[in-house]
Amino acid sequence: MNILLTGHLGYVGSVLAPALMKCGHQVTGMDAGWFSRCRLYPNKFSVQRSIIQDIRDTRVTDFEDIDTVIHLAALSNDPLGRLNPRLTKEINHFAAVRLAKLAKAAGVKRFIAASSCSVYGAAGNDWINEDSVPSPVTEYARSKLAMERGIVALADGSFEVVIARPGTVYGESPMLRFDLVLNNLVAWAVATDRIRFLSDGSAWRPLLHVDDLARAFVCLVEAPAERIAGMTFNIGFNEQNFRVRDLGPMIQSIIPRAEIKTVISDTDTRSYRVDCARFQRVHSAEKSAVPIEEAVLRLATCLKKYPVSAEQFEGPSYQRVAHLEQALEQGRLDKDLRATPAHLQYA
Repeated sequence: MNILLTGHLGYVGSVLAPALMKCGHQVTGMDAGWFSRCRLYPNKFSVQRSIIQDIRDTRVTDFEDIDTVIHLAALSNDPLGRLNPRLTKEINHFAAVRLAKLAKAAGVKRFIAASSCSVYGAAGNDWINEDSVPSPVTEYARSKLAMERGIVALADGSFEVVIARPGTVYGESPMLRFDLVLNNLVAWAVATDRIRFLSDGSAWRPLLHVDDLARAFVCLVEAPAERIAGMTFNIGFNEQNFRVRDLGPMIQSIIPRAEIKTVISDTDTRSYRVDCARFQRVHSAEKSAVPIEEAVLRLATCLKKYPVSAEQFEGPSYQRVAHLEQALEQGRLDKDLRATPAHLQYA
């Protein structure tokens, strides 16, 4: 199958692209290259075709011979949403819907859009599923929910739309992010012997290993239309819903020297405990292929092989907001996050 994968150079994309190719699919990647300097270790793959392009500039000709689109590219978390709410809406909502319209016009059969479980927002302690009323509390989450609605409206008998709402992703990747809760906690434990909490830890998060997310997208690519078309899926595993504070002892069991520290004791209003049973009825795996304890060990081993200091992983090298702010200061991106010639020369 010929697949267009947006965001193929990112944290998830750099794991998903080789997983798709390993299954025999042909992959065309599209990425603005904003985070091309955020590489922790070398990528060991190259897609069949790579388009270095902002999704806002997509043309209908970019979808020539494409069967399926997996749309990952976005300003992809809550802090980035606060960086510029207008651009978050422009890229995550309007550009994504435009992308889907162009794909439909070009004859693409299936469009798989990556949303987020963050659309559930302030859901509290109760279990929620795809039929629960979303309660987004950030610009990022609101933009993702608006994207979902805009793309779903395009679906018809010839254009299959699937909405994927992944949980909070974690695990090693060539383009590793440290602005994700478990990755950040493990990085602090390895680098400083401290497990550093920035809230009281009472909020729920559905955790999802990046390898499992890649497997899920492969499933959505290959599943028959009658099982997935027009549907929204929470992507994750029910047993990997955790309160954030419960991650401390779990990490400590793998890194015993690490001391748990609460730096900020405020309550995080973003709390969602997500039921992923619908997707498990489609996916063959009932449990994560990467148990969380194994994942912590793997990530800790990775960070010992490719060591980074706290200053590095909290700075512009690996924090997406800080990286974009630095690119703006250096003139590699303009105020609308458009690449300048200096950026394109590097990317």
